[in-house]
Amino acid sequence: MQQGQSPITYRYTFTFPDGRQQVVTVRLDSQTLNGLREDPQPPPPWTALPFHKCPNCPLKDAERPSCPAALSLVEIIHLFRCARSFQQVEVCVETEARRYVKSTSLQEALSSLIGLHMVTSGCPVMGKLKPLVRHHLPFARAEETTYRVLSMYSLAQFFVARHGKPPDWMFKNLTAMYQAIHVVNEHFSRRLSEISTGDASLNALVMLDLFAQTITFSIDENALDELELLFEPYFRG
Repeated sequence: MQQGQSPITYRYTFTFPDGRQQVVTVRLDSQTLNGLREDPQPPPPWTALPFHKCPNCPLKDAERPSCPAALSLVEIIHLFRCARSFQQVEVCVETEARRYVKSTSLQEALSSLIGLHMVTSGCPVMGKLKPLVRHHLPFARAEETTYRVLSMYSLAQFFVARHGKPPDWMFKNLTAMYQAIHVVNEHFSRRLSEISTGDASLNALVMLDLFAQTITFSIDENALDELELLFEPYFRG
């Protein structure tokens, strides 16, 4: 982060029916969108890179002994280790521009927070979603996320072309990108299932993966044809 620039901060406040609160603050470098957090020392054994390592992970065990996504979630897993998925909470998400408040299940609230951590953790597969983090939209519906992802990917291709590489204007590689994310979610679920924790964090990850698969399905089912109608004014003249 360049000197003088403040980090991007997202503050999650969970309020339980008994009045108890749990606050988690996510701080990101304003330039790289990397998470600004202290890694636990020593790191828990379940964060070791070879432990249920994703088959599409490009990181080498000798160079990176711990999984960056796992390290980013140590605090979350610890804080909610005894929590149950369908426990009702009110969650308030404060950003630099506004507040989002929703009464929902703990697994849905954690799903948003876990996704934020994994994408900004340094995981090279999940990092493709970093542009969405800059304008984080917690609790987004599937159609909102699909629109945001398609817009993000379109802009990514503009920058790819500007860097002299062939752009994917027909979105042929977008489904493959989400299939790679599914592999990460699947193997990370196996990692979490091996440790003693409540089911809230694990099921939150399952929700994230189902969401990703929904987006892939929408792309495969010609969601672009439906969205094309919204852009009709651009075709005039």
